[in-house]
This record gives sequence, structure tokens and C-alpha cells, in this order.
Amino acid sequence: MSFSEEVKHEVAHCAVENDIDRQVELAAILSCGGTVFYTEHDRRGFEFSTIHSAVARKVLQMWNHCFSLHPEVSVRQGVRLHKRNYYVLHIPPAISGTTALKQLHLLHDEPDFSTILVQPKQIQRIFLRGAFMGSGSVNPPQRDYHLEIITLYASVAKVILKIMRRLRLMASMTERKGMHVIYIKEGNSVAEFLQQIGAAQAYLQFESVRVMKDMRNNVNRIVNCETANLQKTVDAAIRQRHCIEVLKKNGAYIRLSEKLKEAATLRLLYPEAPLSELAAHSEITKSGLSHRLKKIEKLAQAIEGNDI
Repeated sequence: MSFSEEVKHEVAHCAVENDIDRQVELAAILSCGGTVFYTEHDRRGFEFSTIHSAVARKVLQMWNHCFSLHPEVSVRQGVRLHKRNYYVLHIPPAISGTTALKQLHLLHDEPDFSTILVQPKQIQRIFLRGAFMGSGSVNPPQRDYHLEIITLYASVAKVILKIMRRLRLMASMTERKGMHVIYIKEGNSVAEFLQQIGAAQAYLQFESVRVMKDMRNNVNRIVNCETANLQKTVDAAIRQRHCIEVLKKNGAYIRLSEKLKEAATLRLLYPEAPLSELAAHSEITKSGLSHRLKKIEKLAQAIEGNDI
């Protein structure tokens, strides 16, 4: 079972307390995972399909609880590589079906859920939960952070995006192959979304892996930084030793001041040591050593040119 399936399985078992909540969740699921169809006489029905049995059961239970017309249920085999079963709920274009669809705001080409935006936040969370069950997906925390919900309807996508942003989730929207995609790519927002829709177990799993992942990334950054600093130290030490050798070969070394000779001697005694270690072996400060060694480099560059 993928992480997306685990999340949907968990939230499909979240309790729904009353008919208003049921209809909000049902409308969100159907608007993201289903579509209106038309008969020859312009009568309208609705069809919803999902590969998730727990979601299919919840849709059927909520529909049967709210409406007298029972959907036709069938199972179809997918045509793609894994050929997974699709659970299909078909609402025929009967009068009672049309009434139900109208009540769910699903009768028109562009469903209007703008009233959700003036409802309490709990209702808006239920709508998000339904939308995710309808067509959502989320990467496992081990991979790049990515959560998305897809819908055919621009009006539905805009409502989902507004709800997410009201909940301070870093969400964006785009289009893909004629569909509207609302997505989150930021780890904190993905975790918060899971918490907001009631996926407590998935949230804890996501956060546990994310903390370990962030710790590994921080350790890697520190190691990389220390490695880079060490390389700079080694490169500087090699350059300084070379400059001292240039001065010795040229005969300029004997004309150096005692202070510069002291710094040069320390560098030759401890060829790869950082300045802090050189300072510990003498009475010269780190900044003083740095100044003297830079002066030696300038003298050597004057002899050999700027190729050092």
C-alpha cells in the first residue's frame, strides 16, 4: 500500500457527525473524482470512480444515508500496467438523482462551492478531506515533498486553494492536461495538511521520517562545510610553503625580518596545521600569523609573478 493509499484509508474511516458534514464531504469527493454525464434528452447523471475500496465504501454509505436513490455500483479492471480494479458509482439521470446532485451543487458544468468559504473552519477541513479522497496524492516522506489534488473544475480548484491558504498552507495551482492541480511542495505544509484533514497516523509517520531526513541533511551540510574549510586550510598551507621555498631559492629568505622568519619556521614545522594550531605553538596571535604569512606570499609573488 502506497503512502497515498494509507492516508486515504485512514481518513476514509474518520467519523462524520451529521448530514451537513456528510454532504460537504460527499460533494468534495465527487467533484474531484467524478464527472457529470448527459443523456440524449439532456438529462444529467453522475459517475464517480476510485481504486480505493475504503473511499468507495464511504461514498456509498454517505450517499445512501443522505438520499433515497441508490447508485449503481460496479467494478472495472484498469487497462494500465498493474490493471487495478476501479470501483464505479453510477448515479442515473433520474429525477431523484437530479435532485440529489442539485443539493450537492454538482448539477452544473461548474459546481459552485463558494458558500463553503463562509462556513466554520471545521467544515472547510471536511471539504479538504473529501477533495483529497476524491483525487489527492502525496509522496512518501522519504521522497521529495509533494501533495496534490486534481479536479476537472476550475471553480472547485479555486475553493480548495483558498481553504488551503486560509489554513496557512503554502499551496499553489497549475493546469495539467486540461485538469486543475492544487499542489504543496513544502514539508511543513504537507505535514500540516495531513493533520488538518484528520490523518493523525500518517501525520506522525510523515513527521518522524521528516525529522530524521532533516537531521541527515543538516549533518551532511555540516560535513560538507567542514570539508570545504579543511580543503581551504590545506590549500593555504601548501601555497604558503611554496612561497617560503621561493624566497629561499631566490636568496630573499635571509633578508626577511625575524617576525616573518618566525612565521615561516612555524609553517614549515607544522606543514598542514591551521592558523589556530600554529598560534597555539607560539606566542603569536592567529591574526598576527595570518598577517605575516600573507606578507610572505606577497614577497614571493613579487619574485615569481601572480601565478602563486
